[in-house]
Amino acid sequence: MPIRKLPFLLAVGIACATTLFAQSKPKLTLDDFFNSVSYPSVELSPDGNSVVIETERADWDQQIFRKDLWLYRTESSLLVQLTQSGRDSDPKWSPNGKWIAFLSERKSGAGKSGDDADSDSKDEETSQIYLISPSGGEAFAITEGAEDVHAFDWSADSRKIYFATKQPWNKTQKDDYKNEWKDVVEYRTAERGDAIFALDLDAALARHSAAAAKIVKKEGKSEENPDLTPGTRAIANFNLRVDTLVTSPDGTKLAILSNAINQRQEKYEDVELYVLDVKKEYLSDTYDNVPPNATIRPRRITKNEAVETHPHWASDSRHLFFSVEVGDVSGPYRDLQPHLYWVDTNNGSIEQWDKSFAGPIEHFSTAGDKILTSARVGTEVAMYDTAKPADKLHRLTSWPGTYAKISASESAQKVAFIYSSLTKPEEIYLADSADRLDLARPITSFNSKLAGADLPQGKSYRWKADDGTTVEGMLIYPPGKFEAKHLPMFTLIHGGPADADGNHFEADWYQWAALAAANGWLVFEPNYRGSTGYGDTFLQQIVPVIVSRPGKDILEGVDALVKDGIADPDHLSVGGYSYGGYMTNWLITQNTRFKAAVTGAGAVEHIGNWGNDDTTYDDAYFLGGRPWEAQQRYHDEAAIFQIDKVKTPTHMVAGADDIRVAVLEDYLLEHALYSLGIPNKLLIFPGEGHSLSKNPWHGKIKVREELKWLEKYGGVPAN
Repeated sequence: MPIRKLPFLLAVGIACATTLFAQSKPKLTLDDFFNSVSYPSVELSPDGNSVVIETERADWDQQIFRKDLWLYRTESSLLVQLTQSGRDSDPKWSPNGKWIAFLSERKSGAGKSGDDADSDSKDEETSQIYLISPSGGEAFAITEGAEDVHAFDWSADSRKIYFATKQPWNKTQKDDYKNEWKDVVEYRTAERGDAIFALDLDAALARHSAAAAKIVKKEGKSEENPDLTPGTRAIANFNLRVDTLVTSPDGTKLAILSNAINQRQEKYEDVELYVLDVKKEYLSDTYDNVPPNATIRPRRITKNEAVETHPHWASDSRHLFFSVEVGDVSGPYRDLQPHLYWVDTNNGSIEQWDKSFAGPIEHFSTAGDKILTSARVGTEVAMYDTAKPADKLHRLTSWPGTYAKISASESAQKVAFIYSSLTKPEEIYLADSADRLDLARPITSFNSKLAGADLPQGKSYRWKADDGTTVEGMLIYPPGKFEAKHLPMFTLIHGGPADADGNHFEADWYQWAALAAANGWLVFEPNYRGSTGYGDTFLQQIVPVIVSRPGKDILEGVDALVKDGIADPDHLSVGGYSYGGYMTNWLITQNTRFKAAVTGAGAVEHIGNWGNDDTTYDDAYFLGGRPWEAQQRYHDEAAIFQIDKVKTPTHMVAGADDIRVAVLEDYLLEHALYSLGIPNKLLIFPGEGHSLSKNPWHGKIKVREELKWLEKYGGVPAN
């Protein structure tokens, strides 16, 4: 009867329409994937009516990652480009909203224009502070010299900019050192800390106007002190590097986040929070006139075995918010998830906000008397608010996915943030208030081409480990095959290990699950023991079994997926970078089921890696001590001592200048596989460190070749 056939015909029609719609979307390609745009900075103006945005994208011709600034105005709903040098970052609004200061590695010096600016073209590029008006006009430098600006912030009244550079040497000091040491490097012993300066805005603007009018005097810059910006006052010397400067709302204090001069995490006390009382600003005319015992000295307010990060003043100008990258603020070193803390700068007491929250605080911003945070629970990163340390975090959003880079204003209700999900590439959104986030509208569309591609769908997946612990991960399906069975599977392992994969979209050489799925793979992203989002105890269970415990979690996840009929046991591959590379190197010694492996920047032993790594106390913690204190553990948890079990063809990549995981680890793995006759290939990227951030071609070639390797040995037919 016709009435009985209607549901069937309707179902067929819907299925056909869905298939046709999916087919109408173009396939996600390697080129489109690597033409994505990311947003390193999002800064809402003090009045909430504008947003300055930093974009980063590949410039294939110049072989750099371009960083440019854009301005969005709510009154016009237009996004306009502010800068075009490709080297501009870290924008900060002046508190009165009249200026945007930012860092740039352009070659022209402060107070110079025309032919004078061209004379600097041969100088080494350094990071200097530039100003631009949000109303329009050209950006111009207000600092200069051979030393990079490490950190800066505005004074509360917008009349000064505080900044830090390495303590500058005068010409005589430079000449004497060069004559004595020639090209010899004094490792560590020649390091010198930073100096903190104050620069009056009016003086900087006057110099710029004089330069534009070509009346700047040649003698305005000291020949004896060529690295000093004219008009600056040195207000403090510091025996460490200054990573961050933050001015208190009342303008009386300057918060300082310190770091080791060489930026290696070797001593806990190198990374701490300090406060400088700028009411007692030492009014010297020149840097050389600041005596070593100057009365204005940074006051240390934390003393712990943690790596603090992201300091941000509370509205009372007394408490300072911060998070922790690694370590513990309350006792001996141990890795915890990044929690939210504040410290009373008067007495040094520290308090954690919402101690019961299970996940890490990813980002936070102050909004009046509340804190806005993005925080992870499992595979979701939602936005929350809270008003007191003892209060529970209150979830504000219903959108599934990932929120990041929150920017709010103390005096305006609007909130800007980044949002993405598996099928929505990153864009910046603007909400009228924190309680109306679900009505936020996108204000960028740089990734619209990506959004229009046939993107893979995914879902979370859970399994039981051998000790009864529930472990979770993500499954990213090939387009058109959501929840299909018996699929070739690529296990892509995240780095960290204190990180997690989830419901977000990211397009780069490190997180390329979407591209692998578009090339026919079911991608399994396991959040093994040591991952964030599942509580501190779950994270700490990696200690001291740094690879064997998470290795079991991952292999048991693969077993579960095969048992459930989701993964094809004859087409399994594995890969990862950084800690994901550690795990890949370990897993191919534990199991021969993987047909192909792609690994990058992963250690195969721990003694040399402890000595070369720039995070050595973290490594020692994971293994239960330094090499001479835990000799057997360093042996048992190292892939190199079981490398003769490997049968998997393995592709390797490394940055030539990597010190996080020294490139020697990759040479060691390659040599071992070569001697065993295992098919292998090693790519070395010149000039790159751990993050492959110098040349976009390197990351693109990495993933291109890894996909080829998976296709060749993993058995997935070319699409």
